[in-house]
Amino acid sequence: MVSITEKATTLLALHRPGDPVILPTVWDAWSANLAAQAGFAALTVGSHPVADSIGRPDNEGMTFGELLTRVTQITAAVDLPVSVDIESGYGQTPQALIDGLVEVGAVGLNIEDTVHGEGGRLREAQEHADFVGALRRAADAVGVHVVINARTDIFLRQIGDESDRSARAVARLALCAEAGADSLYPVGFHSDEVYRELVEALPLPVNAIADPAAGNRAHLASLGVGRVSFGPLLQANLAARATELLATWR
Repeated sequence: MVSITEKATTLLALHRPGDPVILPTVWDAWSANLAAQAGFAALTVGSHPVADSIGRPDNEGMTFGELLTRVTQITAAVDLPVSVDIESGYGQTPQALIDGLVEVGAVGLNIEDTVHGEGGRLREAQEHADFVGALRRAADAVGVHVVINARTDIFLRQIGDESDRSARAVARLALCAEAGADSLYPVGFHSDEVYRELVEALPLPVNAIADPAAGNRAHLASLGVGRVSFGPLLQANLAARATELLATWR
């Protein structure tokens, strides 16, 4: 078994701009084993697919404890670095979040700036960076370099005027980088031009979302991103194929 500190170091080293780590988004032991057997070096646990798999709505419709139960099953099934989407934190303190993740063997997290438990408000830029900083200090306190992927939903929610949206996203994420993030996630499907702008402007590896049925690793690598995840799209593609198979038996 690889130690948790080694897994954290490995996950961080895999973030290479222009040679991105592909983190298949999994939701249970079965999907994690599927990705591990396909040869991927690390995984991310998606909140949306996990919530779907246990009959809860996305956007913190499940509890942090329910998420950790599933992560425990995943880390027991595969000996790979595992990152976890913790949405906006489930109302937990940064220390409780880090303690919970490390206890179940996770070595990375994705933290977003939409606070679902408070009506879906967007954290102020410095507020979000301060939360990231508190997560970093909490991880340092337990001696594990938990890889923090700081996310902003400005593009996803189309907040504010489009003309300066990229600049506002960069400003937000730059604060997160200063606070101790390891990678930055301007979530959304962007044009090549926007991706290049973001990669050039941001000081850390950029996370891109991709559709596994339509995306292309080489193309995203050429844009300079350092990390790729699938959000709920791997599960959605498998669900669509399963629907086709089941339809022939009705």
